[in-house]
Amino acid sequence: MKHPFKKVSVIGLGYIGLPTAAILATHGVEVVGVDVNKHAIDTINQGKIHIVEPDLDAMVHSAVMSGMLKAVLKPEKAEAFIIAVPTPFKEGHKPDLSYIEAAAKSIAPVLEPGNLIILESTSPVGTTEKLADWLPKIDLDIAYCPERVLPGHILREIVGNDRVVGGLTPKSAERAKQLYQIFVKGECLTTDARTAEMTKLTENSFRDVNIAFANELSMICDELNINVWELIRLANRHPRVNILQPGPGVGGHCIAVDPWFIVDSAPNVSRLIKTAREVNDSKPHYVLAQVKEKLKKMKNPKVACLGLSFKADIDDIRESPALEIVEHLAKEKVDLLVVEPHLETLPKTLQLPHVKMTSIDEAMQSADLIVLLVNHRKFSHIDRSLLRAIPIIDTRGVFA
Repeated sequence: MKHPFKKVSVIGLGYIGLPTAAILATHGVEVVGVDVNKHAIDTINQGKIHIVEPDLDAMVHSAVMSGMLKAVLKPEKAEAFIIAVPTPFKEGHKPDLSYIEAAAKSIAPVLEPGNLIILESTSPVGTTEKLADWLPKIDLDIAYCPERVLPGHILREIVGNDRVVGGLTPKSAERAKQLYQIFVKGECLTTDARTAEMTKLTENSFRDVNIAFANELSMICDELNINVWELIRLANRHPRVNILQPGPGVGGHCIAVDPWFIVDSAPNVSRLIKTAREVNDSKPHYVLAQVKEKLKKMKNPKVACLGLSFKADIDDIRESPALEIVEHLAKEKVDLLVVEPHLETLPKTLQLPHVKMTSIDEAMQSADLIVLLVNHRKFSHIDRSLLRAIPIIDTRGVFA
C-alpha cells in the first residue's frame, strides 16, 4: 500500500525497537535506529545483532546491507519517530519515565511540524500526555501503540498480532495506524492514548493475576502434600477451567512490572492486582526457603541451578525470578553449578569463585541438589535415571 513515510527513526534498539526497525526497513522504508549503547550501534552497522531473537540476525543483516537500515548515536530528521525505550520502576514501585523523557529531549532538536511521534514503551496511563509536554510546542501528531509480542516469536507476532493505536487526537491515531499498516497484517484498532496505555497494562495484569493463582495453588499443595501438576492437569479437564502453570515467580520487563503502574495510578481500588503482584514477588523467597531447608541436611553441598532467564528458551534475564534465586544463594556462599544454555557467560552478579557455569552433564554428575528454575527444552531431555539419587526442587514441573 502507498504511504507517506519515506524515513522513520526508531529510538531504542532493544528487544522491541530493533525488530521494529528491521521489519520497517524490509518493507521499503529508510530507517534510522538510535541508541545510547555504542556497542549496539557498532554491532548493528556490521549487519549483526546484540540480542538473541530467532531469525532477527538474518533480517538485520539484509536491511543493513541494502542500505535501508543504519544505527546512530544521535537522532536525525525523519517523518516519524517511534520511541521504544525501557520503563522500569523506582523504589516503592514508582514508574521511572526518565528514559522516555530523555528520548523526547534527544529528538526535540530535529523535529519539524507535521512529524509523527509514537510511544511504544509500556507506560502508566497519562504518559503520552507527558511526552507531549516534553516535546517542542509545534504541530506534531502524537500517539501511543504498545507492542504485544512474545520473546522468541517477536518477528512473527509483531506482524501478525492486532495493534491498539491510541492518539492524543483522532488524526494522530489515524496517522499512526497508517504507519503500522505498512507491515502489520493484524487489525489496527484506533482509540485514545489513555485507553491504549491501559489496554497494555490490563493485558499483562490479567496474565499476572492468573499466574498468581497458580503460584499460590502450588504453595497450598505443598502444605497439603498434593502434587500440584497432577491437580492442575485434572482441574483443567473441566470445560471452563484453564489454570496456568506455576513457577518460581514472574519475570520479564512486562508482566513483572506493568501491574505496578496500575496500582500506582489507582492504589485504593486495585487491590486484586496488587495482591497478585505480591504473591508472585514472594514466590522466589518461597523457593529459596525450600532450598535452604534441603541444604540443612547436607555438608558442603553443590547445588545445580538449571536456568537463569525469565522464561523458557530465551536469553532474557530481565526481572528473572530464577536469577534472583541464584543471586541469593550466591550471596550466602553456596557452591553453585549454573546451567544456562542460552547465555555464553554468567551475569556480573554471579561471577564469583564459588559460582561456576557448567554443562548439564557436569551438573548432573557433581550436584548434591538440583533446583530447576526454567523449563528450557534442553532440560526436558535430561536422562531421568540420573536424577533418582539426587534431591530435586522442580519449580516448573519438568520432571513431574
